[in-house]
Amino acid sequence: MSVAALKTPEPELLDPAQLASELAELARKHRDSELRTAVSQHLKARLIAAKKEAERLLLQDRHGRGCAERLCEMHDAIIRAVYDFTREHLYPSENQSDAERMAIVATGGYGRGLMAPFSDIDLLFLLPYKQTAWGEQIAESILYCLWDMGLTVGHATRSIDECVRQAKADMTIRTGLLEARYILGNKTLFDELQTRFQKDVVQGTGPDFVEAKLQEREERHRRGGQSRYLVEPNVKEGKGGLRDLHALFWIAKYVYQVGETEQLVQKGVFDRTEYRIFRRCEDFLWSVRCHIHFVAGRAEERLSFDIQREIAVRLGYTEHPGQQDVERFMKHYFLMAKDVGDLTAILCAHLEDRQAKPQPMLNRLVARIRPRAIRTLRESDDFVVDKNRIMAAHADVFQRDPVNLIRMFRLAQKHNLAFHPDTMRLITRSLKLIDSDLRDSVEANKLFVEILTSEEAEIVLRRMNEGGVLGKFIPDFGRVVAMMQFNMYHHYTVDEHLLRCIGILAAMERGDQPELGLANELVKSIQPEHRRVLFVALFLHDIAKGRPEDHSIAGAKVARRLGPRFGLNAGATDLLAWLIQEHLTMSTIAQSRDLSDRKTIENFAAVVQSLERLKLLTILTTADIRAVGPGVWNSWKAQLLRTLYYETEPVLTGGFSEVNRQQRVDASQQEFRINLKDWPSEAVEAYIVRQYPAYWLKVDLEAKIAHARFMRAADVAQKKLATRVAIDKSRGVTELIVLAPDHPRLLSIIAGACAAGGANIVDAQIYTTTDGLALDTITITREFPEDHDEERRATRIADTIEKALAGEMRLPEVVAKRAAGRGRIRAFALEPTVLIQNSWSNRYTVIEVTGLDRPGLLYELTATLSKLNLNIASAHVATFGERAVDVFYVTDLMGAKIAAPQRQAAIKRALLHLFERKAD
Repeated sequence: MSVAALKTPEPELLDPAQLASELAELARKHRDSELRTAVSQHLKARLIAAKKEAERLLLQDRHGRGCAERLCEMHDAIIRAVYDFTREHLYPSENQSDAERMAIVATGGYGRGLMAPFSDIDLLFLLPYKQTAWGEQIAESILYCLWDMGLTVGHATRSIDECVRQAKADMTIRTGLLEARYILGNKTLFDELQTRFQKDVVQGTGPDFVEAKLQEREERHRRGGQSRYLVEPNVKEGKGGLRDLHALFWIAKYVYQVGETEQLVQKGVFDRTEYRIFRRCEDFLWSVRCHIHFVAGRAEERLSFDIQREIAVRLGYTEHPGQQDVERFMKHYFLMAKDVGDLTAILCAHLEDRQAKPQPMLNRLVARIRPRAIRTLRESDDFVVDKNRIMAAHADVFQRDPVNLIRMFRLAQKHNLAFHPDTMRLITRSLKLIDSDLRDSVEANKLFVEILTSEEAEIVLRRMNEGGVLGKFIPDFGRVVAMMQFNMYHHYTVDEHLLRCIGILAAMERGDQPELGLANELVKSIQPEHRRVLFVALFLHDIAKGRPEDHSIAGAKVARRLGPRFGLNAGATDLLAWLIQEHLTMSTIAQSRDLSDRKTIENFAAVVQSLERLKLLTILTTADIRAVGPGVWNSWKAQLLRTLYYETEPVLTGGFSEVNRQQRVDASQQEFRINLKDWPSEAVEAYIVRQYPAYWLKVDLEAKIAHARFMRAADVAQKKLATRVAIDKSRGVTELIVLAPDHPRLLSIIAGACAAGGANIVDAQIYTTTDGLALDTITITREFPEDHDEERRATRIADTIEKALAGEMRLPEVVAKRAAGRGRIRAFALEPTVLIQNSWSNRYTVIEVTGLDRPGLLYELTATLSKLNLNIASAHVATFGERAVDVFYVTDLMGAKIAAPQRQAAIKRALLHLFERKAD
């Protein structure tokens, strides 16, 4: 007797016989008018209790698929109980006619026999012909009971002919019926549907179904962000999620006529190892999804920051040095998502062999070329090309020459070839050949650097990463594969971010992303020998993330070790290490320092030391910010980097500059004149005089035009106090432009009014005009998806700002009522720091405050500085996800720096107290 036969079957969480007995007892106790409500409430209570038990079992055994099966069986038991109760007590039929036959069928996800705690239920009431009065009563009674229980039920009532006809016309209905599962009723009807579906719908339509499902998958990925490495992934719909596994099985079931995944091994699609990977991925993803539903108490599919840590704890993850428990959990998640992608690639290759899918290419953006028969490559006899895919010519091709593990990717890159899954499988089995000898091989490293610095580098590096080669060939990179950073700033895992950086640098060289600004121009002017250094620096700049040591310093050490291996001489290696150690410096200074302060520029120039370094750092910084995620890079940041570059250039060149400061101011003003032709020339000149030189260098043209029109409208209306709302779709934020008489507490009042209006400030640009007005642009997080809703909200906040500046409201009291923080922010812990520096400016003391962002934080900081009798000359507000970095240039009331240690300590205590009070 087998072990499986000896295993004790798991008890059902809802026993059908017991449910039937309980409902019969309710029928004896309640009148007809009360019975339906009593039944639905009783079943609802039983289902809630059963779900709690299912959650307990999931926490105990951590088997996600088992939990999904239990939940499905529970709902089956409920539906059977309701059906039997309805037939026996509500609509009994002694002698059913042939037309009154009915089968109740689960379709879609419910038909698969797996469901999450709060998933929808899809039911098909299957009839032999048209609907009868009895059948309609039965279906309605079941549906109303399920709805009264709070369940979300999708349903259809169709005959077999209707099912077949609609499945032919609609791919969604066809997919739902593909997973149809008999629950109860007339089994003959269900069997007839299955037979007709296979014969009239499935037969001969495999290629059409495959193409439709793959297109649907591509569109779903496009909507979700195209990457499986998003740090807040959608477990159901995201790339590498459950829907991809479902699509894989739908296609397999449709084309190969299999009922279970294990049968794909018999068909030769998967080997045993790959089948085990499929089951492991499925079980893990179902565990995560079920836990998300249980924690959220609803049908939530996104693994958001505010629940990631709790899910990690539930799954048993613990902290390691340099990595939090939640980061280890998410790394495991992304590795599983990668495995799902690999399984999909394997299946697609088999479909191509069956001619059920279009032919592949390395780069889908390249025009299609006609596939040729198997051919050889002139560079190597070890590889051949089959249907535009590179494949090993012999089974021992990597064993005989391990350099082929790198060479194959270079050949694919040169000839725009996709990778044959059988060869990728062979690579996976050959990873043990990547040892110290191969890593030190001059030829292998030369080939790798050629890959890294070629046009299609991002695509090929990603395939090397997915095949496991990249992490084995460069072990330091292997440490950051699938590593997420638990913060709201970075959208991707570390390895995905690094690969995207390479793609962006290639885009700069092509010049096809004009929004990257100055970097597009600089990349053409760097010295040829530094191009390779730049690519390597971008590839390595975050490679030391997840270590206890600062990743910039640790990364520089890695670079000094890898530079010679990649063929860099001593000077190039020093430059590489410097770029990595300073890769955050330019971004930090541009976004949080006063660029019109001479000391800021001198200090930055002392770090950079040469014009070539400045160029390289500008390019690296641009690519780094752009690759963080959608909406992070914008014209404001581009303008700040441009300003910092051109302010620093003459310092590095001994006063000589290709475009000096005054020339740049003049050029900016001339550009402004050209784009404001509808104004009289005297009005244009009068406006130009109102703005200081720093304004013309720091603000992009579009904002300058908007500011000018806004200020002119205020002048016409004879208003010294005015506001304007602008929706920035590209960044997903809202801008509030404020014009008001300048005074020391202006920023504090604006920040307080935003807090009173429930707005969270993520950026602030502050300028003073020559006639004593302040022109401030306050950027707040967006609340509503529709522009008209967001505009109404922003207008209310702008009105609040005007009232506050006019002295019509008491800000401290109003802000206090808005003091509660937001859930997403509460998911994070961040140690606040206050840095007070007198060496960053010749005229001002610079106070840098870093801490966990929250609504009203800027108001509290500025109000505290005012209470400390400090004048704020300028403020630089930036938000990096949940981390606020606010920098204030201040003096005392006499206009002097804050030099006394006791005074500095008091300022520091007062500012830190704001974070401690909130934490309490």
